[in-house]
Parts: sequence; structure tokens; C-alpha cells
Amino acid sequence: MTILEFLQQPWPWYIAGPLIGLTVPVLLLVGNKSFGISSSLRHICAACIPAKVPFFQYDWKKEVWNLLFVAGILLGGIIAGSLLVNPAPVAVNPKLVTDLAQYGITDFHSLVPGQLFNWPALLSVRGLLMMVGGGFLVGFGTRYAGGCTSGHAIMGLSTLQWPSLVATICFMIGGFVMANLILPFILSL
Repeated sequence: MTILEFLQQPWPWYIAGPLIGLTVPVLLLVGNKSFGISSSLRHICAACIPAKVPFFQYDWKKEVWNLLFVAGILLGGIIAGSLLVNPAPVAVNPKLVTDLAQYGITDFHSLVPGQLFNWPALLSVRGLLMMVGGGFLVGFGTRYAGGCTSGHAIMGLSTLQWPSLVATICFMIGGFVMANLILPFILSL
């Protein structure tokens, strides 16, 4: 197996999990930094918005490492999406394929089903609810919970923060409710 073939394969949990988990102690030991992605939007706004909004009035330059981290995620995604793409269709559980076919979703040749995520779909009720409504709920929920899933579930739980445990439990319950109760209704529209 060549290095390119190795990189194109999904990494097993016993490699990827510890690598993600080791991010927390490295950040804490190297610079007493917290891991989280949603805070980078605040840093970008603080750097770019000249208005005197109190929420953005802080020394964002101390958090430039977080912006570099997010830039690395973006660059890594671009590299992986262009150089490491696996040409085979996405492997989807046969039961899920059958369930999704009931809603007219049969194209699994890209990372997301083409019938759901495209410009014409955005102009449908289903597309608006999933893309615009879902994006709003993710943004609102992140702000309301005081952080995103990575910040709470990875950083918050590893540092034994009670609010992160509550937030992570709520994320999980919300995900189960969405996937099993709300999503089938939206897909049927």
C-alpha cells in the first residue's frame, strides 16, 4: 500500500480518536489554550468589523493561533477534496439506501446526496428547511450553548466541565430526535 492509498482510506477509530484526544493536552501544555472552532468566527468578526460592538471588543490578536488552526482545517479540506478524493461511491448501509430511496434520494456518488444539496434544491421548501434552517439552528445553538460540539465534547468533557457535559447530552438528544423524528418529515416534503 502506497502512502497515497493509505491517506485515501478512512483512518480507524483507534488512530483518529487518540490523535483528536491528544489535541487537548497538547494545547493545554503548550499554551494553556482551549480547543473549539466556533470561537474563530468571533475572532474574525472582531478583526474585521470596525463597529463598537461590545462582544467584539477584546484583544483578538491573542487568539490568532485559533485562526491559523481553522485556516489549516480549510487548507486540509481543500487538499483532501482535490488530491485525496476516493473515486468510489460513498459506502452507505443498504438499509439506509432503502430508507432514503423512499424519499427520492438515490445518488451517493459524492459526499452529500445530490438530490438534497444543490442550487435548485435550495429553492424548495425541503432545501430551505435543511440548508438555511439547519444552518441557522446550528449557529443559534452554538451561541446559546456557549460553544460548538468540538469545544464542548472534546475540550469541555476532557477538562471535566459540567456545562459541557450538559451541552453534549443535549447535542446527542437533539441529534437522535432530529434523525428519527424531524428529518423523515422534512424529507417527505
